[in-house]
Amino acid sequence: MAAVRADLVFTGGRIWTGIERRRPEDTLVVLDGRIAAIGPYDELSWAVGPRTRVWAFAHVMAGARVGADCNIGDHAFIESGAVLGDRVTVKNAVLVWDRVTVEDDVFLGPNMVFTNDLVPRNAFRKGPASFLPTLVRRGASIGANVTVVCGITIGEAAFVGAGAVVTHDVPARALVMGTPARFAGWMCDCGERLGDGLACSCGRAFRLVSESAGLAPKETA
Repeated sequence: MAAVRADLVFTGGRIWTGIERRRPEDTLVVLDGRIAAIGPYDELSWAVGPRTRVWAFAHVMAGARVGADCNIGDHAFIESGAVLGDRVTVKNAVLVWDRVTVEDDVFLGPNMVFTNDLVPRNAFRKGPASFLPTLVRRGASIGANVTVVCGITIGEAAFVGAGAVVTHDVPARALVMGTPARFAGWMCDCGERLGDGLACSCGRAFRLVSESAGLAPKETA
């Protein structure tokens, strides 16, 4: 049988292509430059979805969960216990730690970082049970060089401007910018900034649920 390109690749410093598989439905997992597993996807212990691409020098640790159709850029790090949904873009040098959950269709800009320990002390190390969770809801975008302080939720389709330091919850579809990040307006799901009427030229319209909850799609008759 002719060689079949793997549809899932872990890489320890280079991209593996053209690896021969016994069956077209097999999934290949490469970790730290070695073949770690090969077989039907649903029989593998690695919780990484099909068609996900992991580029050079990126590191996805065993115990992380990554969904389908994700793209993980060079030098990104996904720690054990982190969860990424489907169609998540992780740009170069992003750091995703244990207890961070990222839902579907989220964009993580280059060099942005999460945290999971609010008061780290090297001489008084804490176990994972003390880490604070962070949740990024579906469709949110986090810009380049953003720092997300742990223990918060970034709402659905929220937008965090480049370089911001996020220390509090971000409402759904809110635009926040600055250090610390502050509310700067509302965003449509398509990425356009909304005016006072909360309607976008793309045809979408929204209603304010509350200042803390943010916007929800406006029901049409």
